[in-house]
Amino acid sequence: MNTELMEALDALEREKNISKDALMDAIELSLLTACKNHFGTSDNMHVKMDRETGDFSVLADRTVVENVTDPVTEISLSDAQKLNGACKIGDVVQTKIESDSFGRIATMNAKNVITQKIREEERNVLFSEYIGKEHDIITGTVQQYMGKNVSIDIGKTDAILREKEMVKGEHYYPGQRLKVYVLEVRDTPKGPKIFVSRTHRDFVKRLFEQEVAEVREGIVEIKGIAREAGSRTKMAVYSNDPDVDPVGACVGMNGSRVNAVVDELGGEKIDIINWSDSPAQLIENALSPAKVIYVIADADAKEADVVVPDYQLSLAIGKEGQNARLAAKLTGFKIDIKSESQAKEAGEFIGYDEEDYFDEEDEDDGYALDDLPEDGFADEDLQDDGFEPEEGYEDGAEADGAGLEEGFEEEAPEDGDDAIQEVQDPEEGPEE
Repeated sequence: MNTELMEALDALEREKNISKDALMDAIELSLLTACKNHFGTSDNMHVKMDRETGDFSVLADRTVVENVTDPVTEISLSDAQKLNGACKIGDVVQTKIESDSFGRIATMNAKNVITQKIREEERNVLFSEYIGKEHDIITGTVQQYMGKNVSIDIGKTDAILREKEMVKGEHYYPGQRLKVYVLEVRDTPKGPKIFVSRTHRDFVKRLFEQEVAEVREGIVEIKGIAREAGSRTKMAVYSNDPDVDPVGACVGMNGSRVNAVVDELGGEKIDIINWSDSPAQLIENALSPAKVIYVIADADAKEADVVVPDYQLSLAIGKEGQNARLAAKLTGFKIDIKSESQAKEAGEFIGYDEEDYFDEEDEDDGYALDDLPEDGFADEDLQDDGFEPEEGYEDGAEADGAGLEEGFEEEAPEDGDDAIQEVQDPEEGPEE
């Protein structure tokens, strides 16, 4: 048994995570390379290596001839009969080649072949390990800046965090522990090249999978994410179990789960909403925290008209349009947001004739919304009862929200101007 060789192979297997079989293949290849360098050819040569003991031999197939012209491929009858007395002209016999006879150059080439094979196997092992982590989260240590990019040590190799994948406002320093999303793993002659990101929307998804057991187990699904890295994220969730609240599961007790994600993202705000198969309902949810009066959504054109109370317009649009922009990304709809007053002025308020429902004398008193079209509403409750402010307007003040429990009577009279109901006195309470 070739003890020294087997011990060396065992050590390489532990240190480099390269299989012993691959290393033995490299040795066989190196011996054939040495034969070619020493004899000028290796076509008639092969190596036998015992995978258990490490013992090996190099053999050459040589043809028995009367007169030898090529000693590498031919052997004389007399020499062949010394190996096997039954040999005759034309037979092929195997002769052993002593590897000790190889010259220095052939030996160096064989060594280089083994070294190259080990490097290739190292690259293959690394690539196989990290290609399995593509689109997942890994933790690394910041090494240094390389121009505008950052090198991150992720264990057996380094990853590259490019400038465009950095969160605006984040600063990195050597030795900093950092979670990153594996964006792409490329196989190159110099080893795997790994590109990571902190801005990708799926980075947020993976963080929630780590923090929320229900998401990890598939009970709660993350249906969609829209993100402006470093500022705000909107995430739509759905529960496959009617007993599990998807939003509550992601938020956690006292916000513990969502706060853990927010901390990792450096304080980035996260809006978690309920997913709905109804485009109108989904759009209403996506515009949270703004309250919505109604939504009319065209699923074919991917367009939606939204009306919000006057005092909610700026909230619905958001700072620099961020809330509306993220809602559009999340839902895939082009969203046109109008205030209640703008919709009334344009005569677009839920598609009815304004004169049938509004009285100039009662404009400050609110309005009843009966007999409204059923398609395209954001909230099913609003389709039947309309919007009932909890208290009447006082001195021209606006209602605080829509779809509340008190205020206007549910059914409007059938005739003319009497369709407008008087607002109850807040002190008297709702009618029975």
